[in-house]
Amino acid sequence: MSSKTIRSRLIFFGETTKGNSTLPTDISQYEIGSISKVFTATLLADLVLKNTISLDDAVTKYLPDSLKTNTDLQKITFRSLANHTSGLPRLPGNLQTVKGYTESDPYKAYDRKALYAYLKNYKATQAPGEKFEYSNLGFGLLGDLISVISKKTYNQLIQEIIAKPLSMTATADKVDPKNNQLVSVYNSKGEQVPVWNFNALAGAGVLKSTVTDLLQFARSQFKMPETDIEKAMAETKQFTYFLPPDTDMGMAWHINMLEGITFYWHNGGTNGSRSFIGIAPDEKSAVVVLSNSAVETDEYAMKILDYLLTQKN
Repeated sequence: MSSKTIRSRLIFFGETTKGNSTLPTDISQYEIGSISKVFTATLLADLVLKNTISLDDAVTKYLPDSLKTNTDLQKITFRSLANHTSGLPRLPGNLQTVKGYTESDPYKAYDRKALYAYLKNYKATQAPGEKFEYSNLGFGLLGDLISVISKKTYNQLIQEIIAKPLSMTATADKVDPKNNQLVSVYNSKGEQVPVWNFNALAGAGVLKSTVTDLLQFARSQFKMPETDIEKAMAETKQFTYFLPPDTDMGMAWHINMLEGITFYWHNGGTNGSRSFIGIAPDEKSAVVVLSNSAVETDEYAMKILDYLLTQKN
């Protein structure tokens, strides 16, 4: 139930729905989960390069007056949201108490009202910028702030800033009801589960995409940046934080060495999907693995990437 990419080669196996004997294709859509964070970071970089904001602006500058007085929020910057050093926890403490919450679709009911209610009473346990703590809340807040600043929805920005310039026709927050190519998804027990929906925390993991679109996203980062989107993508790969023992952080991207070559990667997971993207721009190599099963893909992806890089050297 997965697809793997080796150089310009697409490999598909499994089924789009269990038992239908239908292989995925290059137009099959998957949940990409937290790979969405790389797209959110790209939107942030675009705002920075346009001098709309600074990475080191305090986020309280763009929050309602009722939140500005919370001193524990005042030192959180866009940079710290983008590299998971804001101090915000992985998930907001009121996620499960919001009306409409369900375990099978945990983010659907969490709206801006709930987000602001949590932030109003937020108490920090560590100072921003000091410690890495992976945070869906942080990237959800980042995506929401970008929407507020831009006065457009998250998906409108994804289409305008990233998808259209890169000709990524199947990447969006929702599937096209007139051309639904979304695969069915299955948990680790093999049981079919719902696709996740997002509200205020969309920037953490809302996007659906295809292996073809993600390869286009990857290939667009191989060349010297010339266009606005290429410059924004390049900005996300700049160093922002060192995560011991051997990982640098860009904006969303994890940065490591493999076979002496720098590569950038992110993975994603929902209740019924797993995903991975890794790029080595200097070698013009990339791998994308998308699965409609909650079985880890990282090991497969890293083996493919290692193969690509060793074959080139």
